Amino acid sequence: MNPQLFQLICFYAFGFVTVAAALSVITLKNTVHAVLALVLTFFSAACLWMLIDAEFLALALIVVYVGAVMVLFLFVVMMLDIDQEKMREGFVKFLPVGLIVAAAMLVEMLGLIGVRAMHAQVMGANPATAAGLSNTAWLGQALYTKFLLPFEIAALILTVGVVAAVALTLRERGDARYESASQQVKVNPRDRVRIVKMAAERPVDETPAPPQESTP
Repeated sequence: MNPQLFQLICFYAFGFVTVAAALSVITLKNTVHAVLALVLTFFSAACLWMLIDAEFLALALIVVYVGAVMVLFLFVVMMLDIDQEKMREGFVKFLPVGLIVAAAMLVEMLGLIGVRAMHAQVMGANPATAAGLSNTAWLGQALYTKFLLPFEIAALILTVGVVAAVALTLRERGDARYESASQQVKVNPRDRVRIVKMAAERPVDETPAPPQESTP
């Protein structure tokens, strides 16, 4: 079979699965099934990226989103008690309006893509192919050589954001209780627990027994 024909068949197959799974995300009644359909959508999109030699983006989508984010979503959905009937009461009622808005957005995006395509200039060859490297190897080499400073600045900004989020979350409030690990380690068991020795004796019941009736 012609390799280009096989690649085209795979593209249409992966594209069909991606669109079908994406539609299933918004049409399935069971939330867990919708999350699993979203996992299939991400995986099919990663396969499409593999066809255009974007291995790094495909692997990042599978490892980060499918392997971490979607698993977290699945745990949250399974832990929450969501009333499905209330959430889908107005779905059929507002479906025509949603379809009209979606069609308008699709027309606008296609028009924008067409305008940009008409004004786009012909670009050169793929730099990774020209260098004789894979997409992942070329991207890693470019990040740690030509773009090392912006890469480090982006990592620093993300680190500052994480530290700021933790600092805002751990602020002390008067209506909340907090635990101090250092104080818990320094606690002496004798100050918290007191052992009292008591005699194991059964008390004598001094209540007189009721008189027994004598039979004639």
